[in-house]
Amino acid sequence: MSNGKLVFDIETVGENFESLDKATQENLTRWIRKESSGEEEYKVALTELKSGLGFSPLTGEVVVIGVLDHHRNEGVVYFQAPGERHEEWTEEGITFKQTTEKEMLRRFWDGAEKYNCFVSFNGRGFDVPFLMIRSAVHGIRPTKDLMRGRYIYQHSPGAIHIDLQDQLSFYGALRRKGSLHLWSRVFGIESPKASGITGDDVGALYKAKKFTDIARYNVGDLRATNELYKRWEEYLSF
Repeated sequence: MSNGKLVFDIETVGENFESLDKATQENLTRWIRKESSGEEEYKVALTELKSGLGFSPLTGEVVVIGVLDHHRNEGVVYFQAPGERHEEWTEEGITFKQTTEKEMLRRFWDGAEKYNCFVSFNGRGFDVPFLMIRSAVHGIRPTKDLMRGRYIYQHSPGAIHIDLQDQLSFYGALRRKGSLHLWSRVFGIESPKASGITGDDVGALYKAKKFTDIARYNVGDLRATNELYKRWEEYLSF
């Protein structure tokens, strides 16, 4: 294990609601049926539910995992591209590799063993739980416990996880935690949303088979998170 720092980020998509079995559909829609005051309100809530299936590892999967070595400023983006074949290529220090969800999860945890510090934005609230559950689904045991303890001093020496959303909001003391875009903006960092793509677009892009667009969008998240970490480390880390 090195003393390296690894920045990471994932992209996910949801299952097709219509392809889910009837019991699962009913389980997912029961609460919105109860809370909706009428059919129109229910239809709006159902549309939102369908578009949000990628936010849960129970109804979604990982389609991109990006990792960036903080010190070397080099990384790898693993991405899914069903029905297509892409040869490995490199752009500005980032190597792109097509693979399956199971294989990218395995490679992520294998690579994680070489690092003792991990950097994310909202990783505790989204990325890590998603990675861990999807890994278990595939019979893969995570090599690092990146959810241990909420505060940095509670983390194990070999698995320090710095979630910048937690740190910059002082664990929620700041009333509005802010998105990666807002934090990038205020610190003068190029926002990953500058390309016109946001996390909400990933599902539609995946459906349109724009797999490499999603992979490149992930790089923007990685680089913005890395630059934001530099600001936090220099001015707010104690």
